[in-house]
Amino acid sequence: MDTLTHTLMGGTLVGLATIDPNIDAVSTGFIATMVGASLVPDIDTVLKMRNNAVYITHHRGITHSLPFTFLIWPVLLTAIAHFAFGLPLVNTYLWVQLAVFLHVFVDIFNSYGTQALRPVDNTWIQLGIINTVDVPILVVHGLYFVLWFLGFSPVILFIMMYALLVAYYISRYFMQQFLVRKVEKQLPNDAINRTFVMPTIHFNQWRIVVVTDKAYYVGRSFKENIIFYDRFNREDKLPHKIFMAIKHDRNFKAFTFFSSIYRYEMKSLDADTFEVRYIDLRYLKEGHYPFVCIMHLDKKSYEVIHSYTGWVFSEEKLQRKLLES
Repeated sequence: MDTLTHTLMGGTLVGLATIDPNIDAVSTGFIATMVGASLVPDIDTVLKMRNNAVYITHHRGITHSLPFTFLIWPVLLTAIAHFAFGLPLVNTYLWVQLAVFLHVFVDIFNSYGTQALRPVDNTWIQLGIINTVDVPILVVHGLYFVLWFLGFSPVILFIMMYALLVAYYISRYFMQQFLVRKVEKQLPNDAINRTFVMPTIHFNQWRIVVVTDKAYYVGRSFKENIIFYDRFNREDKLPHKIFMAIKHDRNFKAFTFFSSIYRYEMKSLDADTFEVRYIDLRYLKEGHYPFVCIMHLDKKSYEVIHSYTGWVFSEEKLQRKLLES
């Protein structure tokens, strides 16, 4: 989820903690600790300062893993809270543990996902039923704090709010599965291998990518109507010589590590250079696929001259970033 949502979730846990007689829940120290616990798994965002390849490879990886979720973050933050604010060890640990777990747990429900089971299983868990920025969730959390300020019990509000959110998550799951079945009916003559139905910031709009034996279909649903905008024939594998030349490129490795469904294009740029472009099909927006990996190679040596991976919303900006890499 986005930073604001995680922060608000930490705030609701502060409200729930008012039930604990051993904690002064509304103290500055405890509030700071809970907000910090709700945000700390995303500390890996600083990796973006190095380059996109490092960030994409590691974001929501080890910092969301089992050791960090259930041991490293809770112990570290509890120790800091105890020595900085004098908070009791056991109770603080339990609340911090809950905050960190909640952060990692809600992240598995969007399309980006996490490696929450690492190191047992390094698979990305991407359930794709909640958008990273979800307006209903933000509104419900905002209402929580308004009602708490007006004098309602924060504990009762917490129970009611999370019961409502559980129902909301379940409803989003059934909406997603309904669209999966509708895709199968809309493409009855195609052998469907996999269907991606992913949320957008709009409640009744979902991004859809369908993988069949022969093609990729990319579109959106509007309420119950599915519209496919693009159809791409499934290409043969990249020629072996070219694949061997790019497979160790850090940007290519980062892109293929993160992307669930993509296609590639190749074209000649000039007498000495050609381009290989990998395109993530999940993020079509206004006719453009913004998440790509692009590599320029020498035609004779097949050496990668420039490469870049990341989010770019115009071709001009993409070419500029490529030359800067």
